[in-house]
Amino acid sequence: MKRNSEDEENGATRLELKYCEHCGGLWVRECGAGVVYCDNCRPKVADLPLGKKKPHRVLLPVRGSALVEDYAVEFRDGEGDGDLEAAGGVA
Repeated sequence: MKRNSEDEENGATRLELKYCEHCGGLWVRECGAGVVYCDNCRPKVADLPLGKKKPHRVLLPVRGSALVEDYAVEFRDGEGDGDLEAAGGVA
């Protein structure tokens, strides 16, 4: 967002609508303030213990490649002679 020079001259403060990341309530904060909790939740969140786990890089699970045994092509008696021919018909 670009600042409007008229807003600076008038002394107007720009506000933005924000939701509280603790209770989910909507409230208004000054643009770019960086506050993520509403006034009611800030004291509650400050009393919570800090997490014990350190943030780490998230890795997606990757399956190993499937092992495929050697399969031989088997023909039934009288079916196919190893040549690949069109079955006939119109495409």
